[in-house]
Amino acid sequence: MIEVVCAVIVEAGRVLLCKRGKGMHLSGHWEFPGGKVDAGETPREALVREILEELGCRVEVGEALEPVEHAYPDLELCLRPFLCVVCGGTPEALEHEEISWFPPSSLSELPLAAADVKVADRLEIPKSVK
Repeated sequence: MIEVVCAVIVEAGRVLLCKRGKGMHLSGHWEFPGGKVDAGETPREALVREILEELGCRVEVGEALEPVEHAYPDLELCLRPFLCVVCGGTPEALEHEEISWFPPSSLSELPLAAADVKVADRLEIPKSVK
């Protein structure tokens, strides 16, 4: 099982999603940004690194949300989501086809990666983060 982290980046009551590009696993699906935890990294350290690599910005990693285990046909993962806010720079699509902000109420209408569906279904954004 692969340990993966993702950022539920919140701004003005919306969350940031990234669309996977052609040639990527799950191409065309939207996901919360993040990636694998490398050896020797904590999940929080991995998330800060992944967001800098994928979006070119810095995030403040906040509350850990309920982890999700999911089995794709070719891999099994444990996805550890965290509430985050941008604290430096502006997010850019450096590794994805597109990025966009969405109100949480619209996430069920998007083609999300299956593990991310489980995160979105459980998502409640505290008023302190909005």
